[in-house]
Amino acid sequence: MTAELEGKTNIIPVGPEPRLAATDVVVIEGPDRGKRARVTEEGLRVGSGEGAKLRLTDATISRLHCELTLHTGGLRLVDLGSTNGTFVAGARVRDADVGAGATITLGTTTLRLDATAQEAFVELSSADHFGELLGTSQEMRRIFAILEKVARTDTTLLVTGETGTGKEVVAQALHDASRRAEGPFITIDCGAIPETLIESELFGHVRGSFSGATADRIGAFEEADGGTVFLDEVGELPIAMQPKLLRALEMRQIRRVGSNQPRKIDVRVVAATNRSLTRSVNEGTFREDLYYRLAVIELELPPLRARRDDIQSLAAHFIERFTGAATPPPPELVSTLMRREWPGNVRELRNFVERSVSLGWPTAEALARELPSRALAPASLAGLVPTHLSLKEARLAWMAQFESVYVRAMLEKTSGNVTRAAAIAGVTRRFFQRTMARHGVRSSEAEES
Repeated sequence: MTAELEGKTNIIPVGPEPRLAATDVVVIEGPDRGKRARVTEEGLRVGSGEGAKLRLTDATISRLHCELTLHTGGLRLVDLGSTNGTFVAGARVRDADVGAGATITLGTTTLRLDATAQEAFVELSSADHFGELLGTSQEMRRIFAILEKVARTDTTLLVTGETGTGKEVVAQALHDASRRAEGPFITIDCGAIPETLIESELFGHVRGSFSGATADRIGAFEEADGGTVFLDEVGELPIAMQPKLLRALEMRQIRRVGSNQPRKIDVRVVAATNRSLTRSVNEGTFREDLYYRLAVIELELPPLRARRDDIQSLAAHFIERFTGAATPPPPELVSTLMRREWPGNVRELRNFVERSVSLGWPTAEALARELPSRALAPASLAGLVPTHLSLKEARLAWMAQFESVYVRAMLEKTSGNVTRAAAIAGVTRRFFQRTMARHGVRSSEAEES
């Protein structure tokens, strides 16, 4: 980070931090009728598994069924990849805003949300950055507030979010802000290592332990002693390897492959994934106990399209990084940059700025042709393909962009009537509005008739 960035003045929030009425979740139908729990700052996970804060005995409910969390806009309900789905007012939802009085159906159980006389609030940081993470949006400042607290501990952190949102940046920034900053920071990409070698990469091996092991070798956990291990794409970890990682996390010791000698380790673990580990738990491809051991604190990074107001300042930051001069992006391109979908998120924006600094800024017309369009009906299928990304990143970007194009097409079809668009799409109005917000569609773009 540059000295100029570190010296930036902290933001004074306009008005108080978002405050909400504390909400209780009450079981009104089903075998656990009468049971209740409160949605706290840590959220409320509902399911039949041991890790659920509201644990239900209904056999039609998944181990990790759904979760209610406080966010800057209110109360958020997210289905966690359940088998039988989560329903609000008869409509199946995956990610929706809900409020007091709403009823939620899970299997044969019905929950009701009851507002209480007590108050809950979403804590925001007064800073506009945490390490290399930048942002003035409420959602980013909420994340900064969490990281500022976590940095003072050795708590294990699980970071989720789309590709390119900055998961490794979070891990590095957390390491740099912790008491372990002088120690090593070691990254292991769990999805890029062959299954036969992953144990050796993590824990090391002794000479002769397998074909090709011609000398002793230390693994990532020993190498990071006194520092941080970042397990990227932890959702790709083979199922046979998961109990060994769990044991290492719980016992704080490892054994090299081929050795019976345990070795103590002193590391902080940060894991990241762009897949839903809760869905993997429900599907039986990821151990539930390992998930809870990794997700002591779970942090979801928002996509860039959900925080468009940060795009201009991020672009300026990258220009300064690549040129050494604090120069804003060309004014004639700013509005175009902020309208783009950025399926590769912050990483894509950074690559775009670096290329533009090296080769010259494109014209607004050229930029419209180069970047994936927000148009409701692309001129051709090829225009949607983000060929500037890797196959893995492009696949994820394609999925995200489809949802954005679908929402805008539905609004065009209904002349901007959100209620009708939601009905045709087969979702609730709140869910449709949540999807609009996630893709940066403002209410002014969808005036209801």
